[in-house]
Amino acid sequence: MNLILWGIVLLGIYVQQSVSEMVECFSSFTLSTGKCGDLLGQVEKNSCCLNPSYGYKEADGVCRFCGRAAWSEWTPWGECSVSCTEGVSQRRRSCHGIGTCTDPENLGTVQTKPCVKQQCCPVKGGWSEWGKWQICSVTCGDGIRKRQRTCSEPIPQCGGSCSGEEEDTTPCSTEIICPTHGGWSSWGSWGPCPVTCLYEGHSLQKELRKRTCTNPTPSTVPRGNDCKGSDTDNRPCSGLPFCPVNGNWGAWTSSTSCSVTCGVGQQTQRRICDSPKPAHGGKQCQGEEQQTGICIILVNCPLNGMWTEWGEWSRCKPPSTRIITCRNREGKRRRERDCVDSQHNGDLCDGEIVQHGNCYEIDKCDMKGVLSEWSEWSYCKPDCGTDSEQIREIKCVADISSYSSQDRTMFAGTPNVKCEDLEEQIERRPCKNVPECVNKSAE
Repeated sequence: MNLILWGIVLLGIYVQQSVSEMVECFSSFTLSTGKCGDLLGQVEKNSCCLNPSYGYKEADGVCRFCGRAAWSEWTPWGECSVSCTEGVSQRRRSCHGIGTCTDPENLGTVQTKPCVKQQCCPVKGGWSEWGKWQICSVTCGDGIRKRQRTCSEPIPQCGGSCSGEEEDTTPCSTEIICPTHGGWSSWGSWGPCPVTCLYEGHSLQKELRKRTCTNPTPSTVPRGNDCKGSDTDNRPCSGLPFCPVNGNWGAWTSSTSCSVTCGVGQQTQRRICDSPKPAHGGKQCQGEEQQTGICIILVNCPLNGMWTEWGEWSRCKPPSTRIITCRNREGKRRRERDCVDSQHNGDLCDGEIVQHGNCYEIDKCDMKGVLSEWSEWSYCKPDCGTDSEQIREIKCVADISSYSSQDRTMFAGTPNVKCEDLEEQIERRPCKNVPECVNKSAE
């Protein structure tokens, strides 16, 4: 059966079973860019998304992902908002797929940080006075002479420059006549071959062309040089041509099997330009040597499982009957996560479902407070507008210096920290040259 007709039959069967919006279906979706690739053709949205790695475009032309909602990677940091002094740089990420992307750390879709492309802004310089004119560039006839100036009054600062040219030219004449040296004209047309065909075993005859020393003609007073080289050229005559044979297509081959085992794929037919092959300058076959059509396998493609976020740590428990609360003694705790959404024989998640860890139990313990080091500067918030700023903090934290480990992630529970005599601090600094906020309702 013809490939295109077969695709129509398959599509007709599926339409009777389920009717959904027709979309352009693509066999690839790039999460980092949000772009679709490798167009398969127009099918129903439900059919396209039998494969969760596919993408599709509706009437608005926006590429969408058939898979579960997932964040793209952060884009590289963008250009600084100003070319000199302090500005900001931004990077972004997007959520693609079905559902809503989780954001437990509240990172959002835009991050903004300060940047300095160049500490100072360029300052233009000024030109000096023009220097003296140089001597004429030739010893006979007409030439040019030059003069120059320097960008030094004042010298430009921080990569600046002067506007205009540093060199000036003017015509000059020596009032001495120069000799005119001869130059070849263009080659004339090739003359006819002395024969109209070639005899087997005989040497090839030659055709000739000529040129003249008239471009220009050498002068007599003063005496110019004659042209160098020969005024005659030759080449072998070409033989009588064979008659051209135009190519013609052979029959289409049978359709290949569907390129996929689930969802939407393609089938291909080929033909060869060999009935006959083009020869002796004959024309190639017109048209395509391959045609493709859509095929649909009404089977859901495998959907691999994905881990949920880790759950809360369990209570820190002693490994024996010894008391560990408020003591420099390690206990044990565990937390779990689930592998969800594995469907249609998709793979389970790689890794462990349970994580064990050592811990110190300090819940409701009376502990001395100490001041932390300054935190790292935060990203600029908000991401647009003149009120954007960064902050860093010094906080009162529990003193764990007497414990064997100083890794604060090992400490479980909320202690009673004595901070009365300690002054927590917070510093703010504005972010400069942040982009203006766009009023989306006005767009």
